[in-house]
Amino acid sequence: MDQFDFWLTLGKTVAIFGLLLNVTVLLVWVERKVVADMQDRLGPMRAGPHGILQTVADGLKLFFKEQITPKKAELGAYLMAPALSVITAFLLFLVIPVGRPFTVQTSEGLRVITLNAMDLNVGLLFILAVSSTAVYGIVLAGWSSGSKYPLLGGVRATAQAISYEAAMGLALVSVAMYTALTRTGGGEASLSVVSIIEQQQGTWAGFIPRWNILPLFIPFVVFAIAAVAETNRAPFDLVEAEQEIVGGFHTEYSGMRFALFFLAEYVNMFTMSAIGVSLFLGGWGGPFLDQLDGIPATLLSIGYFFAKVFVLIFVYIWLRASLPRMRYDQLMELGWKRLIPVALAWLILSTLVLAVRTFGMPWA
Repeated sequence: MDQFDFWLTLGKTVAIFGLLLNVTVLLVWVERKVVADMQDRLGPMRAGPHGILQTVADGLKLFFKEQITPKKAELGAYLMAPALSVITAFLLFLVIPVGRPFTVQTSEGLRVITLNAMDLNVGLLFILAVSSTAVYGIVLAGWSSGSKYPLLGGVRATAQAISYEAAMGLALVSVAMYTALTRTGGGEASLSVVSIIEQQQGTWAGFIPRWNILPLFIPFVVFAIAAVAETNRAPFDLVEAEQEIVGGFHTEYSGMRFALFFLAEYVNMFTMSAIGVSLFLGGWGGPFLDQLDGIPATLLSIGYFFAKVFVLIFVYIWLRASLPRMRYDQLMELGWKRLIPVALAWLILSTLVLAVRTFGMPWA
């Protein structure tokens, strides 16, 4: 890595950090206003135009509130849990490109700039690895608080994350396999998110997008349900439901430490939507991009990406406003008896179909 790459990576990381912080403020406001509209209310209206600064006011309130530490808490783990939840939430977004790459002229020649912090050739594995470690922040928060109610919330979160992580992993394997066996250009197979997005560019029959959601609709549904459960959003929010176990794993947290868990939840919601867009909805792809070049094409692609992401986020909010919370036994049965068998059956069937289409019948 030369000096240019170092400063470029640092700039991308800072930009992603700022983007996610600002997006969280916007998402909280959007969720409040959309849910209020669905319930025939106004929502926040006081702070700023149409209440858009209400989230900023709430954040400042939490920042200045007293932070209480329970006497029986394991102090190190208790303090580390909120930071761990936020760090894993931010790390997930590092491999997601938010727009089309563009080329710049440097002293060493032309350089292709991708709009993600790092373009790993094992990007899908990175997503699975980081998302599976996110539960540690919740587990540590529940255990280290020294109270039985957060502990129950942490145990529930662990079981829920393990259940739906398996279904999500099988859905991502289907994406990787389909991309590898249908790649164009004859290049080597890659688990890079950038490569998967590039594979989805273009059209079928001149007008149908080559998005993975069309041939992989079943894995997309499995991924979408698992993503809602992984982010502990309604109707899968039993780990932090007041009616179930007081306040869940963060019952003993207050002030800024509680705000960090709140931040991690909304960052995860945005990141999971971005992953779904990248793997199934063509990422930054859209119409008229092939007619443009350079910075205009990049700006248009960024617009397409965020438009798709906010469509999925609207679905998150819609589910919260529409569906009742599931019982815990129903939640576990959906993961183990429905999603995992369906994802596994699809993976086996698609493997056979793609193998026959690529290599022909073994007896032929």
